[in-house]
Amino acid sequence: MPAIKYLHFNGRSTDIGYDKDPNKCPYCHTKITPRKYNGYLNRSALEIIYVCSNDECQRTFIGIFEKTNNSYYFKKTTMGTHKPRVFSENIQELSSNFVEIYNQALTSENYNLAHISGIGYRKSLEFLIKDYLIKKHPDKTENIKSKFLGKCIKDDVDNQNLKDIAERAAWLGNDETHYVRKWESKDINDLKKLIDVSIHWIEMELLTEQYKSEME
Repeated sequence: MPAIKYLHFNGRSTDIGYDKDPNKCPYCHTKITPRKYNGYLNRSALEIIYVCSNDECQRTFIGIFEKTNNSYYFKKTTMGTHKPRVFSENIQELSSNFVEIYNQALTSENYNLAHISGIGYRKSLEFLIKDYLIKKHPDKTENIKSKFLGKCIKDDVDNQNLKDIAERAAWLGNDETHYVRKWESKDINDLKKLIDVSIHWIEMELLTEQYKSEME
């Protein structure tokens, strides 16, 4: 168990024990030792006002601590700004829509809107796969755009590893849109992992093509 810290409330003589201060600013996302100003108690939680110690930020935020026995344990900070995921240049060039949709889904997930974010990740997968196929088969562009994602994966993806993984990602993505889940043992984190593996196989192809072209 970490050493217990104590906070003295202004105008009161009681010190309150808690486990640790947050070490990351929710606004600039850098590691910090925040400046602590004051704390407030309600029936079940302790809230401490902090200021980011990064000179380029200095935003104010609140640390929230939940009570267990006679001490308070850090749970979270108030919501700051969303830090988007940065994708490789090849993926950004392949499908800027995928990058935008994925990061919108990630933002909603950070706001604990899991039901909405799952649908967003499913949509991002469709843009990733279809933009990849359009790049490989520009003569099939209109056909690929109008097809269901599962049909595109089955008919048009030649890379067997990508086909196998993208198919499973689509299954889980469809679960996020349906009333009854088929894959009850899997969740949104599994969907994100399958999207990551799909990105891996696509990037391997793109890098292979890039270096073959540059070093003929």
